[in-house]
Amino acid sequence: MNTTDRGNTPSSAAPADRPAALPRRIARVDAHVLRWPVQEPVRTSFGTMLDRPAVLVRVEDEDGAFGWGEAWCNFPACGAEHRARLVETLLAPLLVGADLDHPARAFELLTRRTAVLVLQTGEPGPVAQAIAGVDTALHDLAARRAGLPLWRWLGGDSDRVAAYASGINPDRPGRAVEALQAQGHTRFKLKVGFGAARDRANVAELRAAAGPQAALMVDANQAWDLPEAVSMAEALGGAGLAWLEEPLRADRPAEEWRQLAAASPVPLAAGENCIGEAAYEALIASRAVAVVQPDLAKWGGLSGLRPLVARIHAAGLRWCPHYLGAGVGLLASAHLLAALGRPDGLLEVDSNENPLRSLLAPPLQALAGGELALGDAPGLGVEPDLAACRALCVSRAGV
Repeated sequence: MNTTDRGNTPSSAAPADRPAALPRRIARVDAHVLRWPVQEPVRTSFGTMLDRPAVLVRVEDEDGAFGWGEAWCNFPACGAEHRARLVETLLAPLLVGADLDHPARAFELLTRRTAVLVLQTGEPGPVAQAIAGVDTALHDLAARRAGLPLWRWLGGDSDRVAAYASGINPDRPGRAVEALQAQGHTRFKLKVGFGAARDRANVAELRAAAGPQAALMVDANQAWDLPEAVSMAEALGGAGLAWLEEPLRADRPAEEWRQLAAASPVPLAAGENCIGEAAYEALIASRAVAVVQPDLAKWGGLSGLRPLVARIHAAGLRWCPHYLGAGVGLLASAHLLAALGRPDGLLEVDSNENPLRSLLAPPLQALAGGELALGDAPGLGVEPDLAACRALCVSRAGV
């Protein structure tokens, strides 16, 4: 299943129901790298996160109006600095002074102007992630200037979203669920891919702790080949799972995904590792996944995801945005879900401790019954306090 489309840009234009959103020229584009040293490493089937990095992007226009975005940078650890440099040395010169009337125009410009460089360097992911951070910041800027919360500027009529707790590690998942329930969570996703016996025992422990009615999901992070995935899907079928996420590598042929879907009693989910419209079109057309999970910080920002979400829904599939980073990108995902989501859409909220998420996403503090409210503050509703964030972090020599 092809996961990369280097040259495509979204077919969306500026929304017809919105006035020109960027009538003033962009004056500054800055990227800030933050890195919080975790107390308990975050484990996946393909690696362990020993710290939590974040790349925050700030865009300012010639009148001093500003907006914030976030670029994906979880792995490898050095990737945060690389994406920040891409923002400041590659994208900023293209954007500063450009005459653009909507964030979607900027997304198209940046994607088009970097298309050949992406081919030359073989870096579709990092460049797409840097563009996504800039795009989110431009949407935040436009909504702030309009005096509207981003969810309303995007056309939504409710600020409420349903969430689930993600990233539950394989050590003592039952205890983790109990702590998360005390925080207001009612839905949970467990990391699997640590051996069949351990995965089965952990899913059973998760179900026992969460209760028979709770929505449970599992994420294999591309851990298995097709025979293993079929075996594990059948083994976990009795747990009442809402979905099995990335059981195969994202680049495996569509036919393998279809074979797994036909054999699995659990609906399949994927999409966080697709890049570009064509890759998502192939995923949707495969009919192998029931839940499509684009990550706006990895590809597309809000400009790319708006038309994509419409196509997902038109295909009769479920859209649940993927997200595993700091608070700015999480808020952007939540606002997009509030604006465009359907009742079965769920916001992914990483359950692992990360002050760069909790400090920058105040609505999380009011989570109750598995739901949160975004409020009516303009834009994303938060202005990152970089000094406070840096006080939580420690610098690394030589980075």
